[in-house]
Amino acid sequence: MNKVGFFRSIQLKFIIIYILLLLLAMQVIGTFFMKELEDELLLNYTESINERMDLLSYNLEQAFNRERSEDGEGLTLLQEVQQIVNDTSIDTAVTNIQVINNQGRIIGTNDPNYQRDIGKKTSLDLIENALFFNSFKEDIMLDEESQERVYVQALPLYDNEGTVVGVVYAKAPIQTVYDQLNEINDLFIQGSILAISVSAFLGILVARTITKPIMAMRKQAQTMAKGDFTQKVNVYGKDEIGQLAETFNDLNSRLKHSYATIEEERRKLSSVLSNMSDGVIAIDNTGMITLANESAGRLIGQNPDEIIGDYLLDVLQIEDRIVDITELQDSGSMIIDFSEDDEPFLIRANFSTVFDDEEEITGFIAVISDVTEQERVEQERREFVSNVSHELRTPLTTMKSYIEALSDGAWQDKEIAPRFLSVAQDETDRMIRMVNDLLQLSKLDADEYPMHKERTEFINYFHQVIDRLEMNIPERLSFNRELPNGRYYVWIDKDKITQVLDNIISNAIKYSPEGGEIRLKVEYKRHFLLISVHDEGIGIAYDKLDKIFERFYRADKARSRKLGGTGLGLAITKELVEAHHGKIWAKSKEGKGTTILFTLPLMNQKRRGGR
Repeated sequence: MNKVGFFRSIQLKFIIIYILLLLLAMQVIGTFFMKELEDELLLNYTESINERMDLLSYNLEQAFNRERSEDGEGLTLLQEVQQIVNDTSIDTAVTNIQVINNQGRIIGTNDPNYQRDIGKKTSLDLIENALFFNSFKEDIMLDEESQERVYVQALPLYDNEGTVVGVVYAKAPIQTVYDQLNEINDLFIQGSILAISVSAFLGILVARTITKPIMAMRKQAQTMAKGDFTQKVNVYGKDEIGQLAETFNDLNSRLKHSYATIEEERRKLSSVLSNMSDGVIAIDNTGMITLANESAGRLIGQNPDEIIGDYLLDVLQIEDRIVDITELQDSGSMIIDFSEDDEPFLIRANFSTVFDDEEEITGFIAVISDVTEQERVEQERREFVSNVSHELRTPLTTMKSYIEALSDGAWQDKEIAPRFLSVAQDETDRMIRMVNDLLQLSKLDADEYPMHKERTEFINYFHQVIDRLEMNIPERLSFNRELPNGRYYVWIDKDKITQVLDNIISNAIKYSPEGGEIRLKVEYKRHFLLISVHDEGIGIAYDKLDKIFERFYRADKARSRKLGGTGLGLAITKELVEAHHGKIWAKSKEGKGTTILFTLPLMNQKRRGGR
């Protein structure tokens, strides 16, 4: 955040408001004071003029009302009026007095400049109004000669009968009053400027006392915005700003606690997301990805940081199944196929909707998981049920046919009845073997099949197994033993490994041609024995080698059923070898025979000596 300049700061605003209020107050006070002062000065000036004009008008009225002799003795009216005007002290230096009779002619004046106008008729409106309308008139006007303000008045003169016999006109310069007001106004302005300057300085100090805590809180807020909650704001008093500072410090403490809690939860969430085996993708309401954990990146084969901002439907390749992102709300869960070439890879995506406080959709959460193995197991389960049903249906159908034939009377035929009963018994034995094999596989899958392991010298043990089987093989076949002369000890359940060897060697016998040789070989490796059984049969196609250990799988189904196989022998063999911590696999070429190989761990020296 940029630093606030002085001319944009709240401190300057406080100062300007303070000065404007002061100016407004001084303007109001100054206007009222000057108006009252002007009225008072003008009143005093006009009252001093009026007092003397009253005395003058009284003397002039006496002169106008005095009776005069016809013999010419005594003063004439003009002489007496002129004498009265001259004797009247109204500051003759600044005041002009004229006396006009009822005919509008000047009969006396104290101004030497107007002596030549005596006897002339005046045309002043103020005097005419006083003569004809019998009213006292006064005014302040601009003198045409001096261009200064003057005070004028026309005072009617009455005889004993109340008739206007003349007018006394006075003109006095009043400019001195206004000059005095201007001087006072200048002093007031100078004082105001001085007061404003002092007030501005005081305003800065006052504003600083207000803005300093605010600036400190602003600085602390910026520090808090960066995640630092260690500092506190100084409290300078108990006023509103002091209470604000205390509240701010309390807010800082609460935010610190909340931030720590949020940060802890964020770390927990980040740890959970990072260590989840399932992928988590967060999407906004437009369908753009806002968050993806590492597991999501691994599952979809992209860097989780690089898909931020990408469209979810494009990333998950489901744009052909979902047109609008809002359809995710109702989609729930779906399986997405990411398989490439012959490598199956299936992902399950579960979608949930995120709502705000107003129940508006703000985004979606997609949880994706690898369900390839789960789907494979489910597919195997379905195939297993189908295979079991198929395998049981064949002998049951055969038995049903023969039993129906016996029921229809074939039991009385001494040649046919024993043969039919023999077939039914064979099929029954086959079903019993199949059920037993299934039970054994079920126990192996559930780790409930008991193992009675013991220390066994494998070469002698293998010779015994071969000797037992060699006694019952057809004359057309032969065994070729390639066994070392040493003594090699293994930790095995002899019955279970015997079952393994019986299954493998029996299959070799079944599929070997006449005159074929079965090679039985044991090789010593550093930590284990490698046992292999090779026949010279028809062989197995390369793409089917991995499937021969699956349940109910037969490379040659017709021949296997003919030979009485259940399709579970090698599946049980694999489970038993793995239960002994060994591995089993097959090698084969079509037309050149098949080799089944498996390993058994050797007992180490310490354990061998201990036993």
